[in-house]
Amino acid sequence: MIHLPRAYAIVDAAFFSTTDDLAVFAGELVAGGCTLIQYRNKTGNPRVMLEQARELKKQLGSSIRLIMNDRADLCLIAEFDGVHVGQDDLLPESVRGIVGPERWLGVSTHNPEQLAEADTTSADYLAIGPVFSTSSKDRPGPVVGLEGVRRARQLTRKPLVAIGGITRANAASVIEAGADSVAVISDLLREPRKSAEEFFRVLR
Repeated sequence: MIHLPRAYAIVDAAFFSTTDDLAVFAGELVAGGCTLIQYRNKTGNPRVMLEQARELKKQLGSSIRLIMNDRADLCLIAEFDGVHVGQDDLLPESVRGIVGPERWLGVSTHNPEQLAEADTTSADYLAIGPVFSTSSKDRPGPVVGLEGVRRARQLTRKPLVAIGGITRANAASVIEAGADSVAVISDLLREPRKSAEEFFRVLR
């Protein structure tokens, strides 16, 4: 079974005007202690996504684990360490067939039924959310709350990532509810190095 760090940083290209800005931000997260980063780009074309992914790989090297959101093909080409898919993406077993057994595979879920189904796949970890209201997604699902995290914990032995509206102020309560790791986007945007350090301090 894989081991997840307490904080799982998501770098969303929507917040950055250039590839350089995105790479510098990711570098600050690593300096703040992040060892697992997901690259997310919901609007870019594949060429831009590949350019950004390759820059992240070049800048961060093998010092951390890089996860590609949605795109199993780009995960391979950019030599990322894994891929994370949602409910509307390729089925987990199809993704596994593309990326092979060594790379990590994560699956997003939003209710007990989806989580129970994802638990039967070869996914290495499962995500549940949104835990709290979030502005980082265009069409977030219904908020599951801390009770949703507790329920998810009862339904799987796989490592569990909680996502959605998680901040330094509420992260500890999410871990206490049963999550192994919290995925964070917005609360890392300002002063990323300092913010990351504070997350790890809160989540000791």
